[in-house]
Amino acid sequence: MPRFTVHVRDEWLTVPCRDLSRTVQWLGLEALKRYIKNKPDNGGIGSVQETSFYVRRCQGQGLLDADDTLEDTLEDNDFVEIVIDGDTVSPDFSLSQSGSGHLNSPYREPNEYILLDGNNLTSTDLVNLAKGLYMIKLTPEAEKKVGQSRALIENIVTENKVVYGITTGFGKFAQTVIPNSKLKELQENLVRSHSAGVGKPLSPERSRMLLALRINVLAKGYSGISLDTLHQMIEAFNASCLSYVPEKGTVGASGDLAPLSHLALGLMGEGKMWSPKSGWADAKYVLGAHGLKPISLKPKEGLALINGTQMITSLGSEAVERALAIARQADIIAALTLEVLKGTTKAFDSDIHELHPHPGQKEVAFRFRSLLDSDHHPSEIAESHRFCNRVQDAYTLRCCPQVHGVVNDTIAFVKNIIDTEINSATDNPMVFAERGETISGGNFHGEYPAKALDYLAIGVHELAAISERRIERLCNSSLSELPAFLVCEGGLNSGFMIAHCTAASLVSENKVLCHPSSVDSLSTSAATEDHVSMGGWAARKALKVIEHVEQVLSIELLAACQGIEFLRPLRTTTPLEKVYDLVRSVAKPWIRDRFMAPDFEVVHRLLLDQKASRKTIVIESL
Repeated sequence: MPRFTVHVRDEWLTVPCRDLSRTVQWLGLEALKRYIKNKPDNGGIGSVQETSFYVRRCQGQGLLDADDTLEDTLEDNDFVEIVIDGDTVSPDFSLSQSGSGHLNSPYREPNEYILLDGNNLTSTDLVNLAKGLYMIKLTPEAEKKVGQSRALIENIVTENKVVYGITTGFGKFAQTVIPNSKLKELQENLVRSHSAGVGKPLSPERSRMLLALRINVLAKGYSGISLDTLHQMIEAFNASCLSYVPEKGTVGASGDLAPLSHLALGLMGEGKMWSPKSGWADAKYVLGAHGLKPISLKPKEGLALINGTQMITSLGSEAVERALAIARQADIIAALTLEVLKGTTKAFDSDIHELHPHPGQKEVAFRFRSLLDSDHHPSEIAESHRFCNRVQDAYTLRCCPQVHGVVNDTIAFVKNIIDTEINSATDNPMVFAERGETISGGNFHGEYPAKALDYLAIGVHELAAISERRIERLCNSSLSELPAFLVCEGGLNSGFMIAHCTAASLVSENKVLCHPSSVDSLSTSAATEDHVSMGGWAARKALKVIEHVEQVLSIELLAACQGIEFLRPLRTTTPLEKVYDLVRSVAKPWIRDRFMAPDFEVVHRLLLDQKASRKTIVIESL
């Protein structure tokens, strides 16, 4: 029989319906009848028939017409909300909009798989999983290793051995032995008590990334998880049933306990989950709507689910991938600015950079030469000032290979650490099936990714710092030989005056955000966990720094394209003309003042989608 899941105030109700020719109005009335049935005061509702309400979808919040039939409007197991006139609208279904604007996109069920074995996942793979481009399967080798480690856990329980986290309490309570009859309760209590995070939830994309990474770590076969439980996690991932995970609460050792506990809590059918079908709803309803059952934890499994650095590392993976994308495009944007400011390409001569042969510097110089100095696509702008008496340019133009170059090398260094962390076993104790023992260690400590992501923020920020100075040169008529603030009829029009202020404000914010979080540590768990990494904040602020960098470079790209307008009919090189055309496809020239923020947003989206780098004919590496 078809059924619908209906949210009324603070409760979820299941309403079966034999006749789908009934209307949305009928569904609302039936849900209200069920809602008041067990309320001593009818829930403050007088007569159901006289109650005024409207019905909307949980996902997307679209209003439903009361007279439409259910067969024309809803599908079996759809989620809707009843909003009673006078009530405060429930916030539950707006939460899916929080978090990452970078990854958010309409969900389409994938038909391709990534095979996980705990050894070969990359940050690129993880971000693609976050976007919903793939489902997950385990390799046969991974399944075998998972089964072997679980067999050891079962032996420990059967033989009544005292082993941390399996037959004992946790942290300060490690010396407390738990009887076999309460081992399931022990694991459930662990997850519930540790689900203590606060703040906005991760976006569904970031929650998907977190779940995928935890599955990858468990697939290594050193955690003691059962194959049945791991398969249930994979089924939830493949159905895109994603737990409500608050972004704050981890100190990054003993792993990301709070966020991973929230991740596990949803899989247990408690708390909230999200799916494309339901939006945010009670976890048991979301799982049920997809034909899935809540996980029932066995000995050690709660600990296996929550102990590790996956929150830091999954957000760090997104940070690395976005940093790679914006660093490549920063070179293109800077090259366009150099053209507008009639700079020279002599500073990018390969012989200069062979004398200071850092890989990133050489790569950036090569990219500038490819964009600016080629017989195949000469620049008319460059030809127009070939015989000028300028000897050299300002540092913000001349030193791009040195400044942008170290950013490239920083990203490469951090990516290596993040990719290693992605494929590391990071919980405790570790289960060594081949040795027949469990060993307590400290792989859960997030110091590696925490330090790396602090370093990433400091490195990538410099792209914004130098970009803001180039924006100043473009807007300052005494430096650019262009109209002040890149607009005609200055005074009547302000042009890019405040656009530059916006860039300056973002750069200033980044200076504070670049303070390393990993230099801090606070003792927790009654001094048992007496040194922590603070890696969760390192990851979140690295993402914020990178977002600011993207926004500053969006402003520079708009300003450089506006500068081109004043140099017409001269044309720049072919690849840079393609970038100009790309920008003009979404943002028209600035003839007179208009609402500017939408231009920033659409150009930022071009950079997020890496369209600027795809438009240029540039070999990306030497």
